[in-house]
Amino acid sequence: MAETNEALAALIASLRAGELDFGKPVAETRAYFDGMLAGMPVAEDLTFTPDTLAGLPALHTMSPGAATDAALLYLHGGAYISGSLQGYRGLAAELARATGVQGFALDYRLAPEHPFPAAVDDAVAGYEALLARGLAPGRVVLAGDSAGGGLTAATLVALRDKGLPLPAAALLISPWADLTGTSASLVTKAAQDPTLTVEAVTIAAAHYLGGASAEHPLASPIHADLTGLPPMLIQVGSVEILLNDSLALAAAAGRDNAPVRLEIWPQMPHVWHAFAFMLPEGQKAIADAGAFLSGAMAPA
Repeated sequence: MAETNEALAALIASLRAGELDFGKPVAETRAYFDGMLAGMPVAEDLTFTPDTLAGLPALHTMSPGAATDAALLYLHGGAYISGSLQGYRGLAAELARATGVQGFALDYRLAPEHPFPAAVDDAVAGYEALLARGLAPGRVVLAGDSAGGGLTAATLVALRDKGLPLPAAALLISPWADLTGTSASLVTKAAQDPTLTVEAVTIAAAHYLGGASAEHPLASPIHADLTGLPPMLIQVGSVEILLNDSLALAAAAGRDNAPVRLEIWPQMPHVWHAFAFMLPEGQKAIADAGAFLSGAMAPA
């Protein structure tokens, strides 16, 4: 326990000392964010191969023994304005490893150059591209963190609305699912969150929305009808300003009789899974998520 506490304290101190601010000029934010993620260690037994899905850059990930008749499609975070395949390759691959399948991380278009609903359109197209390769919907799962977590929920809604066969399950890590700026935890958790600020997410939301309503169900899926969606696992840390996004999304799923499991991890910061190389709770969250996703898949 002491080792865990020391690792968490070191992580929190590092996050507070960092310069990640999604409210800065977009180019500056992207450079810092990608640089920060590039420094995270990646296991040597993972392999990464450049790919494309629906004409979009993608990264194929493999771990030893991973099933090739099933896949995890990963949608990265970065407040819809930053993030990259290279930066998220480790997290995407470790989640796929925990699920026992090959992984695909999608480089969806970013705002403000490509505002809403470009990211949703790209995620839907990426999923359709996997089905076109012969993967059965019941052998595909979706996952995403932060903006990618909200995007994952929005993608499920969009797929259902298009009448497409849905994936087996989805993982939403610290999802940004409410872009209205009215969530209570934006205030109540502001002093505790070492990563995000209200000002930063407000600016990033404006970049992404590009004038669209923040209450659009595909921009803020807490406002969507979630009827008929596949099982979702939501994992969120208790010190996040986005905590209430997860609570509201789980409540919406319950309202619409959609299967959902909500996990609130005490003292964990935003997307702590990305720091699994130093944080035991990150390793445990990834393992639990993999068990959930693999358990929801149709048999091989």
